[in-house]
Amino acid sequence: MAVQRTFSIIKPDATRRNITGKIVDRLEGAGLRVVAQKRIQMTREQAEGFYAVHKERPFFNDLVTFMISGPVVVQVLEGEDAVAKNREVMGATNPANADAGTIRKDFAESIEANSVHGSDSPENAATEIKFFFTDAEIVG
Repeated sequence: MAVQRTFSIIKPDATRRNITGKIVDRLEGAGLRVVAQKRIQMTREQAEGFYAVHKERPFFNDLVTFMISGPVVVQVLEGEDAVAKNREVMGATNPANADAGTIRKDFAESIEANSVHGSDSPENAATEIKFFFTDAEIVG
């Protein structure tokens, strides 16, 4: 396995409940290293741009509204097979289907307010990382 980077967002439902540290602890405990991190308030334009792939989906407006409803923590994670490892630690998108001990099973409030986002492929990770971070901000 190769060391790779992936992108993560700790969503507004988690920042509102002050559980960002618990989530980062889960990620680090799984062998992922935080090499860049910042707490931001996404603008509508940022959220629409980031989630543009879902623009034609019926949930797009609700997703954008949710993602701008409070601060988020955007992160670059690094580790062995980081994309797959992060997705394993996060659990299924729908917390009802997530395995016990995953972030979404333990912390999500709903399928939308599911506490975290993670890249689904190395290619998307690279795109998502560049959306929020410059090379100089990644200091692994």
